[in-house]
Amino acid sequence: MSRLHQSRIADFQEVLGEPTVALAKLRDLCFSGIPFDGGLRCLCWKILLNYLPLEKALWSSLLKKQRDLYSQFLKEMIIQPGIAKANLGVSREDVTLEDHPLNPNPDSRWNTYFKDNEVLLQIDKDVRRLYPDMAFFQRPTDYPCLLILDPQNEFETLRKRVEQTTLKSQTVARNRSGVTNVSSPLKTTPNSLSEYEVLPNGCEAHWEVVERILFIYAKLNPGIAYVQGMNEIVGPLYYTFATDPNSEWKEHAEADTFFCFTNLMAEIRDNFIKSLDDSQCGITYKMEKVYSTLKEKDVELYLKLQEQNIKPQFFAFRWLTLLLSQEFLLPDVIRIWDSLFADDKRFDFLLLVCCAMLTLIRDQLLEGDFTLNMRLLQDYPISDVHLILKKAKELQDSK
Repeated sequence: MSRLHQSRIADFQEVLGEPTVALAKLRDLCFSGIPFDGGLRCLCWKILLNYLPLEKALWSSLLKKQRDLYSQFLKEMIIQPGIAKANLGVSREDVTLEDHPLNPNPDSRWNTYFKDNEVLLQIDKDVRRLYPDMAFFQRPTDYPCLLILDPQNEFETLRKRVEQTTLKSQTVARNRSGVTNVSSPLKTTPNSLSEYEVLPNGCEAHWEVVERILFIYAKLNPGIAYVQGMNEIVGPLYYTFATDPNSEWKEHAEADTFFCFTNLMAEIRDNFIKSLDDSQCGITYKMEKVYSTLKEKDVELYLKLQEQNIKPQFFAFRWLTLLLSQEFLLPDVIRIWDSLFADDKRFDFLLLVCCAMLTLIRDQLLEGDFTLNMRLLQDYPISDVHLILKKAKELQDSK
């Protein structure tokens, strides 16, 4: 370990060792990248995302309270509906009561159940594909959720719900089309089989944990529910917490990720809400801000993109909404997020990072035609994020 690296770790330990963490100092340190050692990053992110307060004495009681609350959410939103569904098969007399699956009343518990299934299937499809180039999300977690996997429980888990809903929808599709030789859901092609491989009972893969986090978020935030792309925001958070070298933090990665994700979404959720697109807090405004910043910093490049009619929504929509999580490899995304979370003006720095990404390929953009430039922007060619962050910092300092 280099001397410099050791002294950086010591700087972090000093700030985090105080009874009250000095937030400005911590932001400063985190902005230049947080060492992975000793679980420093996980701890810093929890503070920067307002999950942990600055007074250290409050940490253990707050964590206990939040983790208990998360267990409560699991019971109310996954276990109880699952028990109700499982019991339906046991007793038939409840069909005469108010609430049964064919009840047309929109407030019916079953109506909610079926609506939830649509959201669940969308989440399921997205989380199975998280970072396909890494084995991590397919691997079993060391800390499966015992509440959910308790062999005493005969209730319907999210895993069973997805299997049954997928089976139903495939069977329905087959019957509706009148064709009977559509491959049965159980005899799938090898390709889709691997996508639906689940671990044996008693184990769960990391993607299943992420699925649960997103499902509970959707249930608690019906105004926004689940929007595609949220999986890309929760992925790096969960990965960071679930690989924490400190096992007592790692064990609670699910609950801690849920609350940090909720706090982060509170700051960026406007990007996901279509009706806000054109308001001051919506995504269109932010995309235009990337161009107006570029115009200030590099008018020649700005005019070139304007002239080619390359609109910021063609590339900046994804860059901004997903906090660049799709443009770089996961370890690099995590490094960028160190700086973004440390930014006290919350994500103003992200606009500068986007500008830096444009100016670093300015020569290619100035020479390229529309097609070539679109390809450059949609599949960004520079992988060295330190270079990009350094450039963004220069742009910030040159204001």
